[in-house]
Amino acid sequence: MSVEQLLADEQAIIEATLKRVLQTQDARPRRLHEAIAYAVFAGGKRIRPILARLACRAAAGDPDEITEAACGLELIHTYSLVHDDLPAMDDDVLRRGCPTVHIEFDEATAILVGDALLTEGLLVLARYPAGDSWAARRAGAVALVAEAVSSRGMVGGQAEDIENTGRTGNDRPDLERRLERIHRHKTGCLLQASVELGALLAHAEPRTQTSFADFGRDLGLAFQIADDILDATSSSSKLGKSVGKDARAGKLTYVTLFGLEAAQKRLDVLEKHLADRARSIEGPDGELAAVAHFICRRTS
Repeated sequence: MSVEQLLADEQAIIEATLKRVLQTQDARPRRLHEAIAYAVFAGGKRIRPILARLACRAAAGDPDEITEAACGLELIHTYSLVHDDLPAMDDDVLRRGCPTVHIEFDEATAILVGDALLTEGLLVLARYPAGDSWAARRAGAVALVAEAVSSRGMVGGQAEDIENTGRTGNDRPDLERRLERIHRHKTGCLLQASVELGALLAHAEPRTQTSFADFGRDLGLAFQIADDILDATSSSSKLGKSVGKDARAGKLTYVTLFGLEAAQKRLDVLEKHLADRARSIEGPDGELAAVAHFICRRTS
């Protein structure tokens, strides 16, 4: 099976489960729930819940048992996008090929949509998989993901991204450290947690979970470097969001700091590391390795 077919099959499972888990039709307040559905079902590759399912399978678990929990990751990820697009943050008008939530609805509604999706995502993780035998793992899952998106994780990375926008300096090593910290937190922490979640819910041993965490950490950085490259080289029609904004806004990215060629070389090195890590987890030609290659080489 090709990686494209694997992702399409997995995405269909996630879409169906999201519709079952996120009951927005006829819910009140009606406008808020319409906006929540608009944000979640506007599209998206569903990479985070897919990674959780694939990691669960690689850790000898049954991915179908954790699909609802994995969907909690997608709700939290969507919250981060809705807030990231706000005028006070990245101030964007396009996401997943559609007007952003604050454009389609209004800014106050967009803030509340993000608040609701973060809460709903953690609630889903606290509820699923159901049953007393999963209680300890559910608690671990909530703690894992909450830490990943906290002020020490994704939110902290977003804060540092804002603080460093438009800033320059002569201390190149310091800029490089800041850039890697931003990327590993703003984007990387939730991707790492997605991989860890699958292993945790599969009841993998702590040592095995560490191997998954190492893979997820490198994957998160690779994903963001690929995003930096696409922002400089792709088009809005392909990406479904505005491009070229990083350079115009003076953002600290691998392309703005190192240049396009050096950024691509860094991504190539990470891709090789990811293949090695995946091989140690799942053997040769596994699903995690295939998705890692896809992420590093993506064009949209």
